[in-house]
Amino acid sequence: MYFIKEFQRLKKEEQKLIGWSAKRELAKINYHIHTDAIKQNLIPVELTSKQMSIVYASEADVLNVALYGITAKQWREANPDLKGNMRDYSSINELICLSNMENINAVLINENISQHDRLLKLNTIAIQQIRILTEVENRKLLK
Repeated sequence: MYFIKEFQRLKKEEQKLIGWSAKRELAKINYHIHTDAIKQNLIPVELTSKQMSIVYASEADVLNVALYGITAKQWREANPDLKGNMRDYSSINELICLSNMENINAVLINENISQHDRLLKLNTIAIQQIRILTEVENRKLLK
């Protein structure tokens, strides 16, 4: 009986690790599309690497604010005891939405839409997508 219980516990731990890894991979799907749009459209050649990192962080925070309502810095300040970042603690629905938003933001950047207008559009999209994903999840749970 002990061996069976220990095997079940180990399998449960393994599933947690696989789930975490899958969630992180999902978060990376459109990352390169997003960062390439930033590089091609928002970063002048004259910027130093420190200045470039500020532009990338600013654009990451556009997505964070649109989806979570706070910047990465605000999340870290509110959660000093947690390791990693807010994306490490996101639900699968949030990560799906975030991945979609990276792609959409890349398109909007390529169309030279201002950061303010992109934030407003992305927030509307995030609200809609989270609502839809939650409804789909709830329908599956009811079956």
